[in-house]
Amino acid sequence: MQVLSNTLMSIGAEALLKGKKAFVNFDERLLKANIHLTLPPKSFVIEILETVVPTEELAALCQGIQRQGYTLALDDFTGAASFGRLARLADIIKVDMRQTSRREQQEILDIYKSRGVVMLAEKVESYSEFEWARNAGYDLFQGYFFARPEVIVSRQIPAVNATCLLLLREIQKDNLDFRRLRELIRGDVSLTYKLLRHVNSALFAVRNKMNSVTRALAVLGEEHIRLWVLLATLPMLATNKPSELVKLSLVRARFCERLAQLGHSTRANEAFLMGMFSLLDALVDQPLNEALRSVDLGEEVTEALLGPGRDEDFLACLYRLICSYERGDWDDIERLSQKCGISPAVIGQAYLDSTTWAEQTLHQSGSAG
Repeated sequence: MQVLSNTLMSIGAEALLKGKKAFVNFDERLLKANIHLTLPPKSFVIEILETVVPTEELAALCQGIQRQGYTLALDDFTGAASFGRLARLADIIKVDMRQTSRREQQEILDIYKSRGVVMLAEKVESYSEFEWARNAGYDLFQGYFFARPEVIVSRQIPAVNATCLLLLREIQKDNLDFRRLRELIRGDVSLTYKLLRHVNSALFAVRNKMNSVTRALAVLGEEHIRLWVLLATLPMLATNKPSELVKLSLVRARFCERLAQLGHSTRANEAFLMGMFSLLDALVDQPLNEALRSVDLGEEVTEALLGPGRDEDFLACLYRLICSYERGDWDDIERLSQKCGISPAVIGQAYLDSTTWAEQTLHQSGSAG
């Protein structure tokens, strides 16, 4: 109820969803209370929890909701006969890959996909699981499979990616080292081209065409250099990766930074860096401990990312807090937020602000490229 209230009253569904649909969990109590009527049918999917008792009365209620124009999803379906009528009503069936065997999943797919039901695989946690699910016939996929590395033995990080990582680290310093930035950018043809094209664009209205990295950096200034590096390097790191991976890296970076500020910590820059590199393994397809050798993040940031870390260490505690928030582990959120000196009440808004910032930043990537 609180989530729905915040979404509709404080943030606005359009601002949050950006044209996509939100899946909202409904138990029997919420279904009977007609809470769904506060939600626009085109923007929300009514997700019926597996904890409901699948009575004839409930099935009739769901059928009525469907007639009102709402999309119905059945959560954590295992093929149980007692949920048969609800499954036949559902527009989308979600199958938990952790609760059902592949044989059971194939049987469910054979029955319901032929009826035109959209099949969703949830808790897809690795690339190999995603490949199996896609080949099996699932239509939609939920989970962190895109944020896990497809590890290739003895794979080296390409030189261009190593340069990107070093640039990302450089821009987190309080005082930028312009000489170091110039050396890194000039050492890569693609980055040099991106920078000069950016500075010579209509955004800056320079009188004479810039053809020097040194002059280009001077024109940008510190604040714009930091933004440009983010926008120029992250897509290069994430070649052949889902765009959502880049977005999640930015969200985590901003989220860590914002929570550090709300906790009155002086380590916001380190927190930003920690969030940014928390998905480095997935970006470069190496185990995280190996990938982190390519860039010196400092002992505490590295230890926080590799875990498990102690709650007494601020960065480790903060990293565990953002991971708990992504999982929706509310008990852990309550405990860790107190350890970090952050009010639990402000965390949700901080995450939404971070998501908005990431989307706006990515929107500007065209001008940065």
